[in-house]
Amino acid sequence: MPNVLLLLVYIISLATPSKPPKTYPIGQIKTNMGEVLFWLYDETPSHKASFMKLANQNYWDTLTFNRVIKNFVAQGGCPDTPAGFADSPYLLKPEFRPTIRHIYGAVGAGRDNNPQMLSAGCQFYIVQNKKGEHRLDDKFTVFGQVFKGMEVIDAIVAVKTDTTDTPLSPVKLDVNVINLTAPELAKLGYIVK
Repeated sequence: MPNVLLLLVYIISLATPSKPPKTYPIGQIKTNMGEVLFWLYDETPSHKASFMKLANQNYWDTLTFNRVIKNFVAQGGCPDTPAGFADSPYLLKPEFRPTIRHIYGAVGAGRDNNPQMLSAGCQFYIVQNKKGEHRLDDKFTVFGQVFKGMEVIDAIVAVKTDTTDTPLSPVKLDVNVINLTAPELAKLGYIVK
């Protein structure tokens, strides 16, 4: 009888589909200088959803890091103009979080000087200052954190630029969302909390 029971358990286990492992959406920026990967915060749901939507639509894939400043940020997505951001598809309400700050590798949403502090849907930046940019806290929304590839951002902000901080040789963007499991993230140095 025990053999029949074991056989029955085995047959049931074969018939029961295994649940696929949980994956997490990760921001990916590929450039001619290397790849950058960053965690997208659940605490900033509108900015996370916006980034994922535009990345999945290949919105940024014809654009560049259009403003790079050493010891400050690498910024890309849509160019600044005196009137604000050119061609932003929409604006987002701020999602400031006291636990998410402008530290080295923070990924934030750009904006102009609008009084509501609305983010441009198209514009993002990565903090390159190793001391952080805390003067931006609670003024600009941080929606991600780089965990792989900050050496790429360090190299990007070191390129030669013109008087508007635009790289003389364009640093093109290939922006994606990739889905990784916790073990895959751990191999890349990020531990899911």
